[in-house]
Amino acid sequence: MTTPDPDALLAEQLLRLTRRVHRIQKRHLEQRGLGITPAQSRLLRTLAHYGSPPRMADLAERLEVVPRAVTTLVDGLEASGKVRRVPDPANRRVIRIELTDDGRKALRELRGARRSAADEILAPLSNDQRSMLEGLLDTLVDGGGERSC
Repeated sequence: MTTPDPDALLAEQLLRLTRRVHRIQKRHLEQRGLGITPAQSRLLRTLAHYGSPPRMADLAERLEVVPRAVTTLVDGLEASGKVRRVPDPANRRVIRIELTDDGRKALRELRGARRSAADEILAPLSNDQRSMLEGLLDTLVDGGGERSC
């Protein structure tokens, strides 16, 4: 008779939770009718963290994706008027990406969708359980001292 592997069970639970979070966030995004994919949402949130418009390469590095993936995301967001490509004032060969007014408005909507999704996911937990979960997640996310978006 084999004994269950608690780490394997925990890993499976984490994967299931991740998929559930993704599904719920996607549904809340769709309900807002923004026409933005979760990947585009992540790019918009990342753009908002920059003090000045970043280069595509900066976005790719921050998002930990290949530059071509950023190009595709920017193309879609530019077509919908959420971002625009602007020349770098110091080097016209460099293109930077900036949020438009529509992009900032979409970000506000996205934040609302994320809060609604989080409320739905966390609804079964008491305040004490939420605090405990926050501490545990901080430990897991910060793992080796790395921070990402």
